Amino acid sequence: MTTAQLKQTPLASAHTQLGARMVDFAGWFMPVQYRSIVTEHNAVRTKVGIFDVSHMGEFWIQGSGATEFLQQMVANDVTRLTAPNTALYTQMCNDEGGTVDDLIVYRLDSGYMLVVNASNIEKDWKWLSSHATRSTNVKMTNISDQTALLALQGPAAVNLLASLAGDHIKDIPSFHYGDGLIDGIKAAWGRTGYTGEDGFEIFVDIDKVEALWNTLLEKGQPAGIEPCGLGARDTLRLEATLPLYGHELDDTTGPLEAGLGWSVKLDKGDFIGSTVLRNQKENGLPKQMVCLRTDGRALPRQGYSVYNGDTKIGTVTSGSQGIFVGYPIACAFVPPEFAKVGTKLAVEIRESKVAAEVVKRPFYKRP
Repeated sequence: MTTAQLKQTPLASAHTQLGARMVDFAGWFMPVQYRSIVTEHNAVRTKVGIFDVSHMGEFWIQGSGATEFLQQMVANDVTRLTAPNTALYTQMCNDEGGTVDDLIVYRLDSGYMLVVNASNIEKDWKWLSSHATRSTNVKMTNISDQTALLALQGPAAVNLLASLAGDHIKDIPSFHYGDGLIDGIKAAWGRTGYTGEDGFEIFVDIDKVEALWNTLLEKGQPAGIEPCGLGARDTLRLEATLPLYGHELDDTTGPLEAGLGWSVKLDKGDFIGSTVLRNQKENGLPKQMVCLRTDGRALPRQGYSVYNGDTKIGTVTSGSQGIFVGYPIACAFVPPEFAKVGTKLAVEIRESKVAAEVVKRPFYKRP
């Protein structure tokens, strides 16, 4: 696909002006890095970083049947959102218990907003639409093309946003939502993220996002802000052991297998995929995701084979240098009997078996 055919966020020119290296990501022309992945990763861990994630999708689900509809569509319990301006992480599962997508559901005054993965916008819309036809009093609206999204992440993120939007920002709990003005720009924000750090994901109209991006970069200079690309976003989420769709989750892999049982509420009643998930919980998982720490400096990568002795038992789904933790890390699926912390395994890297150990999840947890 040529650059001319790739979809672009409203910040594409701003990224190139900053010297970003741009790549094709799921059909989008996106920055993979600016100065370096290591610089950007460490800025988010110790200071603050800003990401353009406007390629993500946003759907409104409204109407008197919206809650009942979403209860059928997602694995978590939407009725736990007992008041507006609250959110939860969940997955949409298929009939076989695999994952259609993972997403965040926000309950707002006027309905629910779903934030879905960029690579799955069309797929998710079709999936939801095909089931909404069976439900009465549900109205769906795809607002992805009108909505830009920035992620402000890191230890200094909250104070930076509070300096521009007001000190009340500091009192918003995790997985809650608010709106107002950021240095005079109308926006909304959820205290959520995909890095393992504190911070906000900020929703803004596409015609205002460049002004907001520039404002946050300028006002964040004293805090050491760095513009961050998809490279650091991936290394940060891997250290925090947050799943990436297409790696730790896909149409054949369910949330229990990926270690996300805390977000699956099997006691809420039936939902799509619940029969299979209940069977897995009662009778055991076909496979289980583990965190691996490998020896030496060679890096485990997606697709590499995992061994117990001379027997291949699994496959790496994501792997990298753990930039902040200081050693090579990987997520992999193995049979459950090999998932216990402390289990000694090996990863085949460039035709050599490199020693690996199953370690506690996550690799990194912020203080």
